[in-house]
Amino acid sequence: MDRLSHTPSYQRAVSGNHKNDIGKKQAADSSITDSTNTNINTTNSSAHLAASYLESPQKQPYVSHQPNSDGHIAYSDDEHFMWQTLLERQAKQIPNRACSAYLDGLTKLQLPTTQIPQLATIDDVLQATTGWQTAAVPALISFGKFFKLLSQRRFPVATFIRRMDDMDYIEEPDIFHEIVGHCPLLTHPAFAAFNETYGKLGLNASKEERWFLARLYWFTIEFGLVGHATKDRKIYGGGILSSPSETLYALSDTPEHRAFDLLDVLRTPYRIDHIQPIYYVIDELDTLFDIVDSDIMGVVKQAMSLGLFEPTYARDANC
Repeated sequence: MDRLSHTPSYQRAVSGNHKNDIGKKQAADSSITDSTNTNINTTNSSAHLAASYLESPQKQPYVSHQPNSDGHIAYSDDEHFMWQTLLERQAKQIPNRACSAYLDGLTKLQLPTTQIPQLATIDDVLQATTGWQTAAVPALISFGKFFKLLSQRRFPVATFIRRMDDMDYIEEPDIFHEIVGHCPLLTHPAFAAFNETYGKLGLNASKEERWFLARLYWFTIEFGLVGHATKDRKIYGGGILSSPSETLYALSDTPEHRAFDLLDVLRTPYRIDHIQPIYYVIDELDTLFDIVDSDIMGVVKQAMSLGLFEPTYARDANC
């Protein structure tokens, strides 16, 4: 992910231990992963996860930059360089892999290539196309805050950028993930409507229902693919599009590609700390309208009754 939540990213979200302050993107089912597919012995046990964390080298936590009185956010030369480096890498990979709506949105945004953009410039485009805008947030926000912002057509953006050692994969969703991964598609009506509806549903959902809803967001907005025929398949998930390594991997023959089925999606466990073994595929981006118009919460209740599928990653990661 670069992905959603700390929530792999998310990190603004969490991974299977159901904490109250999870992160902006919500990881729901597992422990952790890394984008290199390294096998690691972890379990869904919070104690085991905590012990593993304490035994590993501690990284400096990311901290979002605060805007000044004029709303301007100052970034260092190193941070601007990281933006430029990431953008140059993705510019070579995205054109033949991202869906056309994403590329259209990228053109509309006209992102600067040598410096991190100010959120106001992104807002101008989003407001003119779908009525959305960004919202600068800390590295960690609660589920409630996340859902509320989406319901108000405000997309949360943490105002920090990854360091060099997290270049290929970052658990926390940084500004590159949010702006390059998601904002281009927020210019598309179906993508925008899905996010707004998701926020409204989440606001009214119970704690347990929110964990099932997290899987819907994960396998669509964060890691979704579009195009029924293999030859036409493209990426629309921001967790993929903001990750140089996963952009290449997601359309390869290595992962499993499944046709989107809402009930199956809600019952599929995922991990936030490494490249995904499964991707769900919608026929076209407007399919998001169909999902919005369906009885999502009714299916959530059905998924809660049936329970989760056996994790596919367990066989590979010895979890």
